Amino acid sequence: MKEYQAVILRLARHQREDEDALTDLLNERSRGGWTPTMMTQDGVRLTVVFAREAEPER
Repeated sequence: MKEYQAVILRLARHQREDEDALTDLLNERSRGGWTPTMMTQDGVRLTVVFAREAEPER
């Protein structure tokens, strides 16, 4: 079974700041075992959906 997490990143309209924020987000989630599965963007927001295998319930 998979679990999902959606993250909404507000874009700063400064390319370098946006790149740093996205890089930090991807690195942080990757350390937790999350893999990006979908991204959507509008004028001011980037939504990233992550997935990972869920821990079996005991």
